[in-house]
Amino acid sequence: MALTTVLVTVSECAQLSSFICRTGAQTCFRTLCCKGPPPPRAEYDVVCIGLTGSGKTSLLSRLCNEATDNISPTTGADSIKKYWSRYYQGSQGVVFVLDSASSDEDLEVARNELHSALQHPQLCTLPFLILANHQDKPAARSVQEIKKYFELEPLARGKSWVLEGSTVDNMDAVKDSFQQLIHLLEDKDQEPGRI
Repeated sequence: MALTTVLVTVSECAQLSSFICRTGAQTCFRTLCCKGPPPPRAEYDVVCIGLTGSGKTSLLSRLCNEATDNISPTTGADSIKKYWSRYYQGSQGVVFVLDSASSDEDLEVARNELHSALQHPQLCTLPFLILANHQDKPAARSVQEIKKYFELEPLARGKSWVLEGSTVDNMDAVKDSFQQLIHLLEDKDQEPGRI
């Protein structure tokens, strides 16, 4: 019995030594050939806003690989819109989620809120990702219809923004949308005069 334990221990030590050597060799190779490890990716502070029921929590939960089974609609979120601006300070980008299958009345409210956000002094120079969520619902308006209805072309002229359709069932498309936002944020970092 003692012999078996020693063999396992020697085997484990050999595997550990092999792992350390491989890791060390890879680190040395990267340092010599690639001039060190890759630079860390930049982190950005992004604020996510939208009306109740637009799907903000569900999208972000799925994006973080969290379960969405127990998510209940946020109630009262529309009554705290006046406090949204408290979260704007220090933000480097904005994600605005709207329900593309909502009623005409709710879509008008979302349109007004997006217009307010695009013109807000703390947000007007920031990149925007606008997600027309619930594209999988029969009543959903297309991205082109949203773009026209929200008058994004004239309103957001000269601003950095992306409008994409989304649904919690197609997280690859949502990830691609966020990747586009990251590119806008990186481009903003490259602007002259930015520190």
